[in-house]
Amino acid sequence: MSSPHSPPSSDSKQAPSLAGKTNIVLIGMPGSGKSTTGVLLAKTLGLSFSDTDLLIQQREGILLQDLVDVKGFSGFIETEEIIVSGLNVSKNVISTGGSVVYSEKTMSHLKDTGIVVYLDVPFSEITRRIQNISTRGIALKADQTLENLYDERLPLYRKYADVTIFGGSKTIEEIVTEIAAVFKSTDR
Repeated sequence: MSSPHSPPSSDSKQAPSLAGKTNIVLIGMPGSGKSTTGVLLAKTLGLSFSDTDLLIQQREGILLQDLVDVKGFSGFIETEEIIVSGLNVSKNVISTGGSVVYSEKTMSHLKDTGIVVYLDVPFSEITRRIQNISTRGIALKADQTLENLYDERLPLYRKYADVTIFGGSKTIEEIVTEIAAVFKSTDR
């Protein structure tokens, strides 16, 4: 029996329809290592790098946390959907904000041209990594805890993932190597 906080039964899964995808889209919880992994993966594969959280901050002219504070959860999700679903790039590693999976429209857009890789990190490791929940720019609903957020998002990450990489005990280099191998094995 598996708990919501346990890793998936297999280390990775690969969907059959990855051919023609020129982007790699990283999804996962805040603190799962999407930005750090994304930069190194882009360097390894000779791709460009886009961080949707930074893109949102640039377009809105405000820090992510301030945007969440001003617009609230729903307003932030709406802004994120508009900006990220309008992102048109190729040969890019795209690091997304953890909340991107709330928008089916956005995920459909990202999946059209990208292999979606879920960086699955156990909740215990997420809590160890995130010390600044109130200032980090995490889209939380009123009175929502990090654990509630994890439990809510986990099925969405699994739903949209083409590939799942369990990253709890691996180094960034090991994760990058694993994702690069999957990307190189697809017919783009």
